[in-house]
Amino acid sequence: MEVFIRNIPSEATEKQIKQYFRPILAEINVNIFHCHKPRNKNFAKITIQDRQLGQHFLDIHGQVKLGPQGFKPAKQQLYHMRRPVYCSLSNNVADEYVIKSLERESVEKALVQQRRVPTVSGTANKALCRIFNFNIIDCGALDYVESDLAFVPYYRQVRTGRLTFGRRLVLVDLDASRAAPLAQQMEIPYSSIVSLMVGRSTSPYVTFSLAEAPRFFEKKPLSETDLISCINQLGLRALPTSIAPKRHRSIAVDSAHRSVVASCLCYRFLIHPADIQQILALKRLPGYPDMVPWDMSTLEKTPFHTQMTQLNTALNANKYRTYSFELKFQLQRLALNGFLPPYKVLQLMKMMKEIFLDPKALVLAEAMQKLFCYIPYPGAGTEASELSLHTLRDLLVKKYDKILREKDYSRNVTTQYEQIAMIYKALVTPVGIYLSGPEPEMKNRVLRKYSAFTSYFLQVTFADEDGEPMRYDRTSSLEDIYNERFQKVLEGNITIAGRPYEFLGFSHSSLRAQTCWFMAPFVWEGTLRYARAVIKDLGDFSAIRSPAKCAARIGQAFSQAFSSVKIPQHAFRCLPEVESIDAQGIRRTFSDGVGTCSKAILRMIWAAYAQSRTWKPTVCQIRYAGAKGMISLDDRLEGEALCLRPSMIKFETISDQIEICGAGFKPLNLYLNRQLIKILEDLGVPDQSFLNLQAEAVEQLRITTESPINAGYYLQRNDVGKAARLSWLVRKLDYIGMSFSDDGFLRDTLELAVLIQLRKLKYKSRIYVDRGMTVYGIMDETDYLREGQIYCSVQNEKSALVLTGAVVISRSPAMHPGDVQCVTAVDVPLDSPLRSVHNCVVFSNQGDRDLPSQLSGGDLDGDLYHVIYDDALMPTKWSIPADYPTPPPIDIGREVLRTDMTEFFIKFMENDQLGRLSTLHQTLADQKAQGVFDPDCILLAEMCSTAVDFSKTGIPVDLTKMPKSSNVKPDFQAPGPRVLIEKSITMEDIEDQEGNEDDEDVMEEAPATRYYESQKVLGRLYRAIDEHAFFEDIQRQSRSPISSHRSSLAEQVWEYVRQRTALIQYQHYLPFARDTKDAYEDNMIDTMLENSFHPTHFVSEVEVFAGELLGKYGAPNKRQRETSISMKEKHDRDVAYTVQCILHGEDEDASTGEALERSLACLDVAVHEVHTRKRFGRLVSFTWVAAAVCLKEVEKFVGS
Repeated sequence: MEVFIRNIPSEATEKQIKQYFRPILAEINVNIFHCHKPRNKNFAKITIQDRQLGQHFLDIHGQVKLGPQGFKPAKQQLYHMRRPVYCSLSNNVADEYVIKSLERESVEKALVQQRRVPTVSGTANKALCRIFNFNIIDCGALDYVESDLAFVPYYRQVRTGRLTFGRRLVLVDLDASRAAPLAQQMEIPYSSIVSLMVGRSTSPYVTFSLAEAPRFFEKKPLSETDLISCINQLGLRALPTSIAPKRHRSIAVDSAHRSVVASCLCYRFLIHPADIQQILALKRLPGYPDMVPWDMSTLEKTPFHTQMTQLNTALNANKYRTYSFELKFQLQRLALNGFLPPYKVLQLMKMMKEIFLDPKALVLAEAMQKLFCYIPYPGAGTEASELSLHTLRDLLVKKYDKILREKDYSRNVTTQYEQIAMIYKALVTPVGIYLSGPEPEMKNRVLRKYSAFTSYFLQVTFADEDGEPMRYDRTSSLEDIYNERFQKVLEGNITIAGRPYEFLGFSHSSLRAQTCWFMAPFVWEGTLRYARAVIKDLGDFSAIRSPAKCAARIGQAFSQAFSSVKIPQHAFRCLPEVESIDAQGIRRTFSDGVGTCSKAILRMIWAAYAQSRTWKPTVCQIRYAGAKGMISLDDRLEGEALCLRPSMIKFETISDQIEICGAGFKPLNLYLNRQLIKILEDLGVPDQSFLNLQAEAVEQLRITTESPINAGYYLQRNDVGKAARLSWLVRKLDYIGMSFSDDGFLRDTLELAVLIQLRKLKYKSRIYVDRGMTVYGIMDETDYLREGQIYCSVQNEKSALVLTGAVVISRSPAMHPGDVQCVTAVDVPLDSPLRSVHNCVVFSNQGDRDLPSQLSGGDLDGDLYHVIYDDALMPTKWSIPADYPTPPPIDIGREVLRTDMTEFFIKFMENDQLGRLSTLHQTLADQKAQGVFDPDCILLAEMCSTAVDFSKTGIPVDLTKMPKSSNVKPDFQAPGPRVLIEKSITMEDIEDQEGNEDDEDVMEEAPATRYYESQKVLGRLYRAIDEHAFFEDIQRQSRSPISSHRSSLAEQVWEYVRQRTALIQYQHYLPFARDTKDAYEDNMIDTMLENSFHPTHFVSEVEVFAGELLGKYGAPNKRQRETSISMKEKHDRDVAYTVQCILHGEDEDASTGEALERSLACLDVAVHEVHTRKRFGRLVSFTWVAAAVCLKEVEKFVGS
């Protein structure tokens, strides 16, 4: 039942109304209800699940309309803020999805109450105060006076305000005053808190030590200009009050604070002494940060901006002119990122000058880079000695000596991998600029040309304080951040160690990642190279009049490429386009983005492409001069021939290098996603087809832990522990009568890998389709295929397949029901040139309209297409494909300047709403009876198409057309339980992360999201997987039967190898083994720390070894997936290097003559010399790297 509430103060928030009605409804046993209060309106709506209870509420407090006479008074009149509140039955029927969400919440709350272990009672929770007044705010840093912790205030403001401890963050309200006429707010997420210390009555301060800067807001009214702008943009006569944000994101509290806000990450608030115990009591609540009673003195230091000026001056002084840029970068990073105060960095520089009289520059810079991971945060749990100059000096010397001793391979990664460059990076946030790197990155055309000057190029990412992209927030305006803070950085310089880096450009993919390239001037071949000159050398862009289009064309040079091949100029030829005019008179291009090449050209590519040693691709995605797109083998071409079409040539330039961005080595696996599943469901594919596929995938995961054979196959197929030969090791242990499951670390590695895949199934519906593939698309150059036909031939190392018959074809992202089509796959004659191409889908060049453009507006310049030949997934009906008009790019009527491209970069960041639109499409498709055919979903599909093209046209999507929606979503969009990795893998109950309904952030924000049980297939798929039950099942399987051996599995392996190598003398290699183990574990710790998203919670060893981060809730997000990839690449290099050391010794070019002796020594050290490292405990993965090498060498020895 929906109850309509009238005469509410328009200024009241939804949270206030909900809190007002909660005790009133509780009196009639209504503890779960939905409240909706439009902003700045004088009414609200309350939805009650049980109609009888809703009627009971109205019987007591409701008015009954009597017609012209008005309303009959309520039995018990309600008053809010001294004004009467009128309740009556709403004229609208209650939203069915709100009712469903209330039903789901009631069931879950009952289950939670059954499972809940009594800790702090609900009554006690409500009694705890969460709001505390303060009258002084300090910003500074923690330091030490001898051995005692002290606070160094670099900024102070005497100002009243309140600390509010919410569910996930601390909200700091700063009251308006004469000195500060606007009220302000700060948000401190709990995830950013390193330590929270509460002083005693003599020093009643609450001190927050943070890993990232807080978020700052100002509460300022809309100006007249803002009002007129909003009215004009929306085409309205008046401004809707609901669209006016109450808060504006800002950079700092004031100008004085701005000079310290980026690097001083410690905040202190003076509270009333009586509040101390109440604040400390909050740590008992689940999810709240730990709070330590701790008194500290105040230590005065030189002003922070003065310290930073002194450091910058020193970095450019003659005294340190021998220091390389690489070292100065790391020194400036120490201060900018808040690792050490600038004065201590200066002291460290002076000490380094005395210690390293003739240092190797790059080695010292790398030692400094590694030092970052070992600098602890000052606080109650850190001793003063851990941050002393002597400790830092000893750590630096140790790292320096270690790199020299090991000839550390990481410095040579660029020589080992020609396509890799070490790149310096900067993160620009609303409050500061933070440095990182250098890190290995795939080269692009610019980096390849200036490969000796890569340190002059800087990869710059714009993001929020936590490193995530700036998020849309309907309660706050980000205008000042985008158009002032970020714009100034793009138009100015980022100066690092005296080098001024300025904006250069960005690629299409980096634009979506809010990342671009900056560069500093350098001398190349006798001339000064600066950004404008580098761009000019790339090609002639003067004829392009659209900033978005110009940026996209320049961006071709910034696309990452695996390799480049020099080809003779005479090889280039031009092919005509294949076009037709359809019935509506629209010109259709069938050959958009695709060309051909001869076998001689392909042989050149194969020779340069490392992967081509195993597979010989016949289709490649390329960049050549000003052209981009696909080329396919045409065996009719003789000699050296590279044939491109006008649609591929985007701008004019001269180059003899063809760059390879991708190739069809083998068909990629096809995984369904939620968008595609929803469309297929609405096209008539039975729910059971998806449920069967998912059940099969879950079963495959479940049986993984049943036997070593299954486990080994799973590890191999999913590339888990490949460098460590983990799959082989698991099978080998089984062969010699041992079980990997007897070891906790190996067991956890497998369980983690399985759990991550299960979460992708449940939270992404990422379902593997065996009878399906993902391949590049090209055009039929032979005119054989008819309209509606395709040719698809696939090959791998084991088999070949030519598809025939009806198949489903699509492309991501699929939003419109017509983005999925049915076509006929045919074979071609034996003498057809198409027989020479494989691992791609060939489209017909005949008909009214090309098929790729019908599939989410695709083309043939490198798009991947999904081909499904599973009869169970064949739709029973089809939809006409969408045909959105392509708007011409914005034309500014003149040559595009750098400022035009930087303004477009900002505009794109500010208006990129593709994710938000896609999520809403998914929600409405579930709620609407017509699904994806509903007009709202059709509209959203078109809006998504506009959002996708935004990067090329410069035209943002018009959000005023976006369909209305509520905060009620299907259950499959809900987050999952948190998984913890400590001594073993455990899964928290769902209530631990959802929190108590009374424990809400009191800031005026968007109302909490409710979830209902979706009855569509995505909801059924989601609920078909019980994470808890599955996880308990695989843990039970992997831990039984209990081993009869008293010794550990590692001891058993050692006994096995010694029995077979009793006469082998290896003791002379024990020092080598200790060094190898130490080097491996140092690299492991570096990886654990570098890839952590929280300063005190580093990545676990098992995550690094398995090669994937576990998402906090549900499936990993984009940032976690990208971090997992880079983490896995680094660890694989570490393991490969360690294995090479064991096999070849210190000389990597030496033979493997004494590999057995070295492997025995390493295994002996790993098993018997156990060390516990501070903060990290005992690391164990080296044991199994050494065991795999040793068992392999023993196998060779016994066999010989």
